[in-house]
Amino acid sequence: MRKPALIIFGLIFIAIIPLHAQEEIAVKEVIASLFEGMKSRDAETLRNAFHPEATMQTVISNDAGAELGSNTVSDFVNRIVSTPEGTILDERILDFQIKVDGQMAAAWTPYEFYVNDKFSHCGVNSFQLIKTVDGWKITYIIDTRRKDCVDS
Repeated sequence: MRKPALIIFGLIFIAIIPLHAQEEIAVKEVIASLFEGMKSRDAETLRNAFHPEATMQTVISNDAGAELGSNTVSDFVNRIVSTPEGTILDERILDFQIKVDGQMAAAWTPYEFYVNDKFSHCGVNSFQLIKTVDGWKITYIIDTRRKDCVDS
């Protein structure tokens, strides 16, 4: 009796792992599309990465501690697409650490940001995503920005 149960458990386990890996890949693709949309200044690609109720925030560090800056997705998209022609905004993701639980995912992505191949800043993005009928959508981003990238 034990042997059939172990075989069934093993088959279920083998089937679940690829599904989980597929979800992580899908989350990674949404995040990558966001940065491709930034680089190409493509408003539709940018908007498609986000849930309509998404929130964007930045940790603003100073000597007294940290403050929080907020931005709407609409403002973000407008700022990106109004970047002067010929300016390339290139956020280079150094690593993806993705966790998925059902229809919710979190991603931690250290990055370096370049404008026309010139280093601007670095930091970490923290993404929250949900899986909608239209696929994975970013619901929340918070990031850090700094010039010293030794610890990234």
